[in-house]
Amino acid sequence: MTSRPSAGPLHGIRVLELGNFIAAPTAGRLFSEFGAEVIKVERPHTGDELRAWRRTEGQTSLLFRTMARGKKSVTVDLRTEEGRDLVLQIAATCDVVLENFRPGTLERLGLGPEQLRQARPELVLVRISGYGQTGPYRDRPGFASVAEAVGGLRNLTGDPDRPPVRVGVSIGDTLAGLYGALGAVMALLQRERARGTGVEAPGGETVDVALYEAVFGVLEDLVPEHDGYGLTRTRTGSSLPGIVPSSTYPCLDEDWVVIGGNGDAIFRRLMQAVGREDLADDPDLADNAQRVHHRERIDRAIADWTRRRGLDEVVERLEGCGVPVGPIYSAAEILRDPHYAEREMLVRHRVEIDTGDVREVTFPGVVPKLAHSPGSTRGVGPDLGEHTDEVLTGLLGLTQAEVDRLRTEGVL
Repeated sequence: MTSRPSAGPLHGIRVLELGNFIAAPTAGRLFSEFGAEVIKVERPHTGDELRAWRRTEGQTSLLFRTMARGKKSVTVDLRTEEGRDLVLQIAATCDVVLENFRPGTLERLGLGPEQLRQARPELVLVRISGYGQTGPYRDRPGFASVAEAVGGLRNLTGDPDRPPVRVGVSIGDTLAGLYGALGAVMALLQRERARGTGVEAPGGETVDVALYEAVFGVLEDLVPEHDGYGLTRTRTGSSLPGIVPSSTYPCLDEDWVVIGGNGDAIFRRLMQAVGREDLADDPDLADNAQRVHHRERIDRAIADWTRRRGLDEVVERLEGCGVPVGPIYSAAEILRDPHYAEREMLVRHRVEIDTGDVREVTFPGVVPKLAHSPGSTRGVGPDLGEHTDEVLTGLLGLTQAEVDRLRTEGVL
């Protein structure tokens, strides 16, 4: 289906996105999906480098079309004085600024917090960087791949007898974008509460998100477990340490299934479903703390059952017994799944893949689902500079002649 436009709970909020790649644009994408006006400033001629990432056809990747959906693209050369002045004028009309440059870059451009707050004192500034705005590592370049390593995630990912691996998406960037968006919304809420009490609103909040901290923040008890118990967690492949059974198991026809039977009552139902009542009734396996010491025995019993059956039979049988189970989907299987469709997680938009080549393409839907003011995808990421004239004439009040002059002089 095509996503239905919605005003959204963030309608009336204007966001200036100065970030490239994935981290800050993830935060901007969330604002856009829930109704905010997001103005994305890009370099003239080349734009956000994400436009070329994983591009196989045309001039703009579907990755960019996804990450920048619903945003307005304005091209401005921040290295020029007039370009910086235009950005400050736009910032003066905004509630939030998103950026993910290396610390100090905005300041060197003359667009640091001091200049932005002169333009609008209440502005919320979200700063995403590799290691944060302070500390001994602040000036180091940082990409999500490195942050996933320094943040502790890579050491947990993969099989114990092989080198650490990464997940197939830029999870560090996405996590940082989520934290950045949450921080900005909290700052906006604080601002509105101050206004509601009649107290003078405080100056604009700065949200400092480090990529490695965004990763570290989801590692649960990794450090307390080490510091408190003296335990060092290592890679455990498809299973989770300290949780049994929860893993990936083989089926017929080289298919794989994920089964989570680690709840005590669920474990009993799982063992009964696989014909191992002896394990279901074994007092030594009655709770997770005991089962951890018998992981191999339990996993072997489950795998002996699954590998003699097809994937569909395994899923149907275990679902019928109330055991969490699911196949490992590819993109093609996601597209065929009726639950994805019913939940509006598959939305179709017309996209110009290449000049004159317009196709209907499926994009991911919006998360989370709000009952009264749902978000919407509001189209796909714009062409480079598609909204430059609209923003500069409509928002800043420049004449078309002034815009044409700036473009001729290379400012736009």
